[in-house]
Amino acid sequence: MIAGNEEGRAALASLFEDRLTRAGGPLGWRSAPAGEVPGGYWGRLLHVDLARRRWEFLPLEEQLLRRTIGGGSLGAALLHRWCPAGADPLGPENPLLLVTSPLLGTPLTTTAKYTVVTKSPLTGFITDSLSSSFFALALKGCGADAVVLTGRASQPTWLELDGSGVRFHDARALWGRPAGEAARTLRDRLGRRVRVAAIGPAGERLVRFATISNDRRHAGRGGVGAVMGSKNLKAVAVHSGPVPGAADPQALLEIAARVRERSLGPATLKYRSLGTTANVALFNRLAALPSYNFRRSTFDGAERLTGETLAAERRVKRLSCAGCTVGCEHVFKSAKTGGAGRLEYETLFALGPLLGVSDPDAVLQSAQLCDLLGLDTISAGGTIAWALEAEEKGLFARAGFAPLQARFGDGEGVARLLTSIAERRGVGDLLAEGSLRAARTVGGGSEHYAMQVKGMELPGYEPRSLQTMAVGLAVGSRGACHNRSGAYEADFSPGVDRLRADETRGRLAAESEDRSSLMDSLVLCKFLRHCFEDVYEQGAEMMRAVTGWDVTPAELRTTAERATSLKKAFNLREGWTPADDTLPERILTESLPSGVAAGVSLTREDLRMMIDAYYEARGWAKDGTITPATRQRLDLAGVLGESS
Repeated sequence: MIAGNEEGRAALASLFEDRLTRAGGPLGWRSAPAGEVPGGYWGRLLHVDLARRRWEFLPLEEQLLRRTIGGGSLGAALLHRWCPAGADPLGPENPLLLVTSPLLGTPLTTTAKYTVVTKSPLTGFITDSLSSSFFALALKGCGADAVVLTGRASQPTWLELDGSGVRFHDARALWGRPAGEAARTLRDRLGRRVRVAAIGPAGERLVRFATISNDRRHAGRGGVGAVMGSKNLKAVAVHSGPVPGAADPQALLEIAARVRERSLGPATLKYRSLGTTANVALFNRLAALPSYNFRRSTFDGAERLTGETLAAERRVKRLSCAGCTVGCEHVFKSAKTGGAGRLEYETLFALGPLLGVSDPDAVLQSAQLCDLLGLDTISAGGTIAWALEAEEKGLFARAGFAPLQARFGDGEGVARLLTSIAERRGVGDLLAEGSLRAARTVGGGSEHYAMQVKGMELPGYEPRSLQTMAVGLAVGSRGACHNRSGAYEADFSPGVDRLRADETRGRLAAESEDRSSLMDSLVLCKFLRHCFEDVYEQGAEMMRAVTGWDVTPAELRTTAERATSLKKAFNLREGWTPADDTLPERILTESLPSGVAAGVSLTREDLRMMIDAYYEARGWAKDGTITPATRQRLDLAGVLGESS
């Protein structure tokens, strides 16, 4: 039995039975009312003006919903409409969007996700961050397909939402508390059916890679928590309520049963057995595990951090997200403190090998600190790795900064730096800006050691030994991101030499990005990707059952392609140039020194050749801009609400 699944099943069953009772139907899934908005949608958004303490429901046109579906794609279209060009990401004019999808709240496994979309304070471009949680289920019941938060409250505030509207509350008593503590306080006050998304101290202090937390999960990348903090908004509490019905409930239940069965089969065995911690041993063998700030692609201390070792020596239990049958979340105990916390690959990489730390207790301590303070573990680890190397080179002293009092391999020193970042204390105030801004402040050539793309720190995939993934990282709309591009899977596929560049990588990266975009619009967990023979075919089947639209696989392919171009259109408006689609200087000038990829390199010319092929596969111009023909084919003007 997966711990946590009983709560998830009970919550879903309660929602389903509640809405069916209201519909007067038998036990099962109720139909969407005929002649109204499509199944799965409310057909409106909720706008909350924090400065004026006002709110209103506004209509969402059906064409927009059909052409974007939901999640990151709908969020990108709404961000373009609501965010003024050139807006300061931490200014009141930058909106914070909480976006749902038509599949959220259905019996389809892993669809209990919502998407946070905003202009990133870390990159200055779009960021969209998905989070699985009971909060997402509650949000779907608030009577809107998206919540648009604008303005800045005059004092610390928390919001209470339900299907009837919004109430504004004083959050001064919650300010300074960790997000989880604030959420517990509000649920004790409002009742257990209320779910809460909140920021921690890092978000309050506008750390540019702060997170939004909900039900032990996080909307993590791009600094969405800092945007929430800039609005003086501590938390959003949502009362669970009924959600829109489906057009064909019987078909939906049959589809859900098939997907659920596949989700418990071999396609997800890795996640159930070890979670993504299984990647540590594999990537180390393949020389794809970055360590010591990407100076190496293997890590001598990896064995202590592998999923196999952690499971054998430290695993306490396995949990699942809300409404999920997979159960990928593995909780491990600390031999040092006796406490326990969850670990997944990216956190292990960023707080372990990237910083030269091989002590599992130290990595667990740092991970728990990030959860408590509200810090994105990847950007936190990447920024600290830059700082440690820059200090090794004498650049901190040359720029007049005090010593870091930490070094590679020093778990306790890393923990101290994490706390100083969240508090913006001492050198932590510099590191809270992220590696690129910090490097520009320190100067002396320290940008060479900042492992970032567009200001977002690289995840745990070595681009030189995964050269299809190199393209995905370089062109990503929100910066270096493994979640918006699964191009590493192409590197592991037959017929692809992951250690050499060629022109086919552009098409492979674009195809991977499109599949990810579709799943993020439907808000299906990517751990289900191998449960589908054809995600476009089966995605269309789901959409027909939920919405009643005659959706085809070809339509969803266009929708997925449109999603990427919508995000690119926003970035173009905000000042993107071709120079932004690249990789760090180190990646393009230094060869790998260790492992099976020793001596392998990636040149600027090879990366440029693959990016050019990617632009061509997208139907974009050679300079990476969107051609008029592609804009017209994807109807970007109509979706963005522009005059054609």
